Amino acid sequence: MTKKILTCTLLILAMASSAFGAAFKLGGTAPLTGGAAIYGMAAMRGAQIAVDEINAMNIDVKFELNYQDDTHDAEKAVNAYNALKDWGMQISLGSVTSKPCEATAAENFADRIFALTPSASARAVTEGKDNVFQMCFVDPNQGSASAQYIANKNLAKKVAVIWKNDDVYSKGIRDTFIETAPKLGLEIVSETTFADGNDNDFSVQLTDAQKNGAELVFLPMYYQPASLIFAQAKSMGYAPKWFGVDGMDGILTMEGFDKSLAEGVILLTPFNADANDEMTKKFVAEYQKRHGEIPNQFAADGYDCVYAYCQALTQAKAKADMDAEEICKLMIEQFTTMKFNGVTGSNVTWAKNGEVSKDPKGMIIKNGAYVGLD
Repeated sequence: MTKKILTCTLLILAMASSAFGAAFKLGGTAPLTGGAAIYGMAAMRGAQIAVDEINAMNIDVKFELNYQDDTHDAEKAVNAYNALKDWGMQISLGSVTSKPCEATAAENFADRIFALTPSASARAVTEGKDNVFQMCFVDPNQGSASAQYIANKNLAKKVAVIWKNDDVYSKGIRDTFIETAPKLGLEIVSETTFADGNDNDFSVQLTDAQKNGAELVFLPMYYQPASLIFAQAKSMGYAPKWFGVDGMDGILTMEGFDKSLAEGVILLTPFNADANDEMTKKFVAEYQKRHGEIPNQFAADGYDCVYAYCQALTQAKAKADMDAEEICKLMIEQFTTMKFNGVTGSNVTWAKNGEVSKDPKGMIIKNGAYVGLD
């Protein structure tokens, strides 16, 4: 009897091992704790929903997802990446935020592990790396697209810019906005900046924008400093139009934030949770069911990354027993030639330098929710 039990146990373990081995090991690093955790948790949750949906389908491609916490720190991101490599990661979701992803992307390139980051938008993430791709817009594109949108919609003529000078994300967007805006008839009447350590008092920046008659203030930054800017502007009676970029997405789920302060804020994002297509409605409903909130753009990008991988692996006829370098070669071939339809865009394509091509969408915050403008 003991021998039969042992034989059955070994058989079950063998079957479990076989099923486990049939899955592609997909790893990523993200700020799952700390000040940027809203972004990391959203991307991970979106990716997990996609993994669960795909694994429930009757198709050859299956995934095992492993996210490691990098706390939005480059050194910790590399340590997390190494833990994933030791785990056997075959394909990567890179890192969620730009500075950590610059560090892990260098490791992806050296190790020939293909990476598709959901939201690290700095151009340096992909520069010189043929196997690192982005699902999100690169920073320079966000700057020029924002200027174009403001001009096309005739939102303002006199514009102020407040940006963070020690953040590659903020600087990259600011640079192309400043370059593009005057060509489109926009006048930059005020440009002020801040850095870590002086990011709690924005009275100087707001006073400069107000006295110079800025009708719209462009904020290429993440939502944390923006939340303080909105509160301080209200206290001084300054009510311009506010225009942000994808880093603003998440402000409505910021703990303790008064949503009324963000009323009327416009931002560009590739994802509209109010869209009526079946793919978006299904994703939003599942995210709300699991997490009790509307998914932001980071969640949508994480979701799309996994589905893009599924398409590429299927088309390449990749097998889960291939090593990372074999898969990397196949992914480069697929991502530079295929078109992808997801919740963040239709007919999405990638250039050989890893940059994505898709259309941004204008959103406005109304009654504590994102509403599509286009």
